[in-house]
Amino acid sequence: MKNDARHWSKVELLHETVTNPNIHVRGTHSYYSDAWSGSFEDSVVRYLYGDAYSLKAWQPAWPIDQLRIGDYVCIGAEAVILLGGNHTHRTDWFSLYPFPEFILDAYAGKGDTIIGDGAWIGMRAMIMPGVTVGEGAIIASGAIVTKEVAPYTIVAGNPAVPIKTRFAQAVVDRLLALKVYEWPAEKFEALKPLLCANEIDALASASEKFDAGRS
Repeated sequence: MKNDARHWSKVELLHETVTNPNIHVRGTHSYYSDAWSGSFEDSVVRYLYGDAYSLKAWQPAWPIDQLRIGDYVCIGAEAVILLGGNHTHRTDWFSLYPFPEFILDAYAGKGDTIIGDGAWIGMRAMIMPGVTVGEGAIIASGAIVTKEVAPYTIVAGNPAVPIKTRFAQAVVDRLLALKVYEWPAEKFEALKPLLCANEIDALASASEKFDAGRS
């Protein structure tokens, strides 16, 4: 059988490739698994002013909703993050059609879209405009997310609804209080074995000892 040189997952580190000034990537670890598709900006991000095409085609007459992506975010192939550039179909008007002479009145921004640290967006999931995905949340493959996703929660379906939390709420609260994704690189690397486990007492204790050792 002939060998296929293609790999099933090609990792694109977002901080190395993103050029749109309206996309803000925190840290250096978030990635897009771009197997079977184009790049993150070409394939995933839709209707966000600031790419090569929109800069040539038109000048926005309204504030641009931003896309903000945390650190250690994993984005599966063919996911879609829909932004606010085409919100000119007013559902509260009799006509949905974006007539040019009424386009300024028709536009209604949705606010920034925020993908929290450590979140995982599954293959072919869609994030609708203005949504916040919390830290450590999981968006199941094919889900269409229309509203905020709480930290460390798994959502699935169309529209996406919570399936379960990854950990008990008490554990989630302690994780959020630890502010893991704000740790300096030295601390994160030192405690990485405990991050790749699920013992919250051990993680909290190690964090406290590390901080005490540096004081």
